[in-house]
Amino acid sequence: MIVQNHRAMAAFAVIVGLMAALAAAVGVFARGDGSYEIVTSVRGVTYAMATTGVYAYNAQRVVSEGVGWDVFTLLVAVPTMLAAAGFVAGGSFRGRLLALGLFGYFFYQYLEYAMTWAFGPLFPLFVLIFGSSLIALIWFGASVARDGIADRFGADFPGRPFAVISVVMAILLVVMWTARIAAGLSGDLEAAGLQGETTLVVQALDLGLVVPTALLIAALAWRRTDAGQVLASIYVVTSVSMSAAIVAMLVSAGIVEASFELPPILIFGAFLVATLALAIQMYRRAPADAYRATEGGLRWQPK
Repeated sequence: MIVQNHRAMAAFAVIVGLMAALAAAVGVFARGDGSYEIVTSVRGVTYAMATTGVYAYNAQRVVSEGVGWDVFTLLVAVPTMLAAAGFVAGGSFRGRLLALGLFGYFFYQYLEYAMTWAFGPLFPLFVLIFGSSLIALIWFGASVARDGIADRFGADFPGRPFAVISVVMAILLVVMWTARIAAGLSGDLEAAGLQGETTLVVQALDLGLVVPTALLIAALAWRRTDAGQVLASIYVVTSVSMSAAIVAMLVSAGIVEASFELPPILIFGAFLVATLALAIQMYRRAPADAYRATEGGLRWQPK
């Protein structure tokens, strides 16, 4: 029964990964010819709006960033999810942690896409992906909890370095987005980044979801709790994926606009390197997967 459940989980991970691959591929290869026109939004902001492709009716800047995000998803996130699915099928604890981190990434990405992009042909797929990812977060999380999290990691687990980096990034997001919100409330909607949108979706998601999640996990990891170690191992994968995607977005926008924003590229690039190094340490310290036969079926037994 446990093996069959793991296979079902792996199949679900593959399905979500393939849906994300489809959405990303369409975003990359059906993005249009780059045509745009200058328009003024209902909020009075003048901006360049894409007129062709699946991302038509969005600001040209947003489209250029989105294509970079799609490239990363297609070439890195999806293959990693498919590889994780193979480990999940074998009942791997580490495989499920890795998959959970990627589901967190897909959940955030396609929730943001569904709420930010102008309504278009990919909208139903965006909703399906982030909804499925939410189901997977609950399902896989319950599976990890069922198998137990106590004593899974050693005393040398890098929980405190992860906590420090998470808190620093949370503070950075608060500072960056508070400045934009203040600019918007003062009447400077262009400085707030409202290029066609009517509200600040990214800022709402980051301040309402990302920052509280990062701070909570940081607190648990700092205290070296079992839950904190497991959650840190999951969230570090999401952090690596998101920081890499942001760098890809900024580079893609820089190529289109022939002008690169070096400070944020360097900041998120440094965050990528730091979280990737921590992820490697965490997964090296995660327990080897071992099972023993009992009358009730297969049970995990630490080596």
